[in-house]
Amino acid sequence: MAAAASSEDAVKAAKVLMVGAGGIGCELLKTLALSGFCDIHIIDLDTIEVSNLNRQFLFRQSHVGQSKAKVARDAVLKFRPNISITPYHANVKDAQFNVEFFKQFNVVLNGLDNLDARRHVNRLCLAAEVPLVESGTTGFLGQVTVHVKGKTECYECQPKPVPKSYPVCTITSTPSKFVHCIVWAKDLLFAKLFGDKNQDNDLNVRSKDDDSSSKADVFERNLEEGLDQYAQRIYDHVFGYNIEAALANEETWKNRRRPHPIYVRDALPEDAVELNGCSRGSKNEEQEPSAMASLGLRNPQEIWSLADNSKVFLEALKLFFEKRPKDVGNLIFDKDDQLAVEFVTAAANIRASSFGIPLHSLFEAKGVAGNIVHAVATTNAIIAGLIVIEAIKVLKDDYQNYRMTYCLEHPTRKMLLMPVEPFEPNKSCYVCSEFLGADVNQNSISQTPLVLEVNTKKTKLREVIDKVIKSKLGMNLPSVMIGSTLIFEDGDDLEEDEAANYALNLDKVLAELPAPIVNDTKLTVDDFLQELKCSINVKHRDEFDEEKEPDGMVLAGWSGPADKQITSNGEKRSIPSSSSVDDVDGTAEDISVKPGTKRKLNEILESNENFDAAQNPTEVGSSSAQVVEDDDDDLVMLDEDPKLGKRKRLQ
Repeated sequence: MAAAASSEDAVKAAKVLMVGAGGIGCELLKTLALSGFCDIHIIDLDTIEVSNLNRQFLFRQSHVGQSKAKVARDAVLKFRPNISITPYHANVKDAQFNVEFFKQFNVVLNGLDNLDARRHVNRLCLAAEVPLVESGTTGFLGQVTVHVKGKTECYECQPKPVPKSYPVCTITSTPSKFVHCIVWAKDLLFAKLFGDKNQDNDLNVRSKDDDSSSKADVFERNLEEGLDQYAQRIYDHVFGYNIEAALANEETWKNRRRPHPIYVRDALPEDAVELNGCSRGSKNEEQEPSAMASLGLRNPQEIWSLADNSKVFLEALKLFFEKRPKDVGNLIFDKDDQLAVEFVTAAANIRASSFGIPLHSLFEAKGVAGNIVHAVATTNAIIAGLIVIEAIKVLKDDYQNYRMTYCLEHPTRKMLLMPVEPFEPNKSCYVCSEFLGADVNQNSISQTPLVLEVNTKKTKLREVIDKVIKSKLGMNLPSVMIGSTLIFEDGDDLEEDEAANYALNLDKVLAELPAPIVNDTKLTVDDFLQELKCSINVKHRDEFDEEKEPDGMVLAGWSGPADKQITSNGEKRSIPSSSSVDDVDGTAEDISVKPGTKRKLNEILESNENFDAAQNPTEVGSSSAQVVEDDDDDLVMLDEDPKLGKRKRLQ
């Protein structure tokens, strides 16, 4: 009874911060309220979407478009009116949520969906010395982990997967997987036809018959050109002429399967061509324009033939210009935009057909393009309950009973919940080892600098900031110094002339900066918001392998990506493509072997559990298709082995 009373007192006195009000967040807020917590704060940037309603039970159809944090608060106060819930419809990376803000809480509970935000919260919790309880789910799988400064590993002590990159030449010229076709259709073709006309786009916009002296964009519609004629011309250009042009480079196809060009008249019979692919007498009775409805295609799980894909492509393109002319020119792909999904599915399938890649249904293609992994509401509820259990232990300072708990899909040792003791901090972690090595307020640099190999004569400062400092190191508002010279700083409080000078530096090659970055230059990188500082030794390197090192730079000495780890969330995935396209082996840390090597999760568990791999959405940049992690639910990081006992346990 004494322990129960102690728990009750700890809960009532606690001030709790929840980050994320999605799949796990809704369940967590409800469980916190029903467990006696009286002072809860919620941060969530998102608004409610229709696709959330099947599992985020605090939301209703009438709430679509409203703030998740605010609606969740109102819903819970209806059955717990006497508690205090403070919502913030904002990004947790905003400057208002600094170390001082975090210090007011007794524990922070994460229900986030992306690696970037998780790393940021981890660092703020370390700097503020506030315990963090992490969580994640994907389907029937899930986990809860506890991170307490000086007692357990921090969130970044073990390797986490990072966004995967594809060389742009793979996307534009030599696709070998369906995800490559989706990226091409979504981020190149869709963007070129319906997006910002001024954006950079690597799509080949000239056919072999173009007059080389003409500067007209092939994708521009001629004034006298009908929509049917325009749609067919675009089809022939991207699936016919461009493939023929690619085939002209014999060297490319020496060790690859040669694609075949596809023209409208190859894919459709003559009468269908005359109708622009549309069925005779068909009508689109839907409120929103839909190519499927126009063509009488009703089953999204059916794999369309090349002819059907061609009809959908032509009809969808026509409908955008006929029914949604105001949208054309500023559209960005949205998985909830039915017509956009139809167009991208059809375009990706036609391209896949050309390159001998298996076709996919609209349902599958939407999963890849929209990064969807289907959630299980009960898993979210179980994980939310486990979060609260660990939070109560943290509030009681009962660190000997902290547990990392894994929710499994199939019983292992007759258990579906696998609890393991936390591990102690990793001394080589560049994040928490710094906080442990000195007073945080001194903001001292870690003993071991990171090493960055880069071509200092070709690489711009912007690329280092975006691809290394922000993406890999997870810094939010970094400043970069060489000795006592500040070459870059980020933040809203900069003077106008300062911001202009730093902007100029961003587009300069490293070796040509006011304080040149050359071989053996030492950079000091600082993020005042995270109270984290590190040093980077730059090593000049002339050449990089475009396939293996598409970023053109290599960072060593940080907690880098683990090979093919399970990473996904309740609806989003983090490696391009769906599990139906490319299964990725789940792996876990096995320290009985040499550091850096991996062993398959099911081998370590000595079971045959099938862990579906979840994978990353992609965005194509000027030099590579960069993977990003998206909004919605809860990213699971199954990166520790539930039954592994060889890393040093928390004593």
